[in-house]
Amino acid sequence: MNIQRQGDKTTEQDVFIGEYNRTILPGDIIHTDVGICYLNQCTDTQEMGYVLKLNETDVPKGLKQAMAMGNRWQDILTSSFKTGLTGNEILANTIKQSEAAGIVSSTYTHPLGFVGHAPGPTIGMWDNQGPTPVQGDWKLYPNTVYAIEGNIKTQLPEWDDQWIQIKLEQDAVFDGKQVWYLAGRQTQWHLIR
Repeated sequence: MNIQRQGDKTTEQDVFIGEYNRTILPGDIIHTDVGICYLNQCTDTQEMGYVLKLNETDVPKGLKQAMAMGNRWQDILTSSFKTGLTGNEILANTIKQSEAAGIVSSTYTHPLGFVGHAPGPTIGMWDNQGPTPVQGDWKLYPNTVYAIEGNIKTQLPEWDDQWIQIKLEQDAVFDGKQVWYLAGRQTQWHLIR
């Protein structure tokens, strides 16, 4: 779990935005990264929350727009899932389309199975947004499961255009024609009152 707060010194070049060792306060953005293994199957999930300030009833408009941008990045990524493409090809397509849409993103999607990171094509790495030798050259096959993982960065108007990061990861199946999320995907903020 990490926390983003108004006033943090952040830039577009920061790989990960947020602090781990701080007390949660009203107005904070909360990020969690959780994996569970049960009956020999593993999940890998990241979600975002917002701690409401006194008298707030909803997240600021800029955070809603940031979440929508994160969902748009997910759509770009999953629309590139085509049987026979390699992880490196899917990554290149995702980067090209995200840049064309004006989205600052980082993709690091991986297959799931009996362990959190299972055999199959690696689609980007958090520390490498270029081709990944060997694992990135593996092809995508139908009826496989992936952690649709990555992040977008954007400036939040309500925080004087401070850079923030929306980190999303939801488990999804590629059935050979489309990608569908096993438990849905986060499209709205978790509110902490």
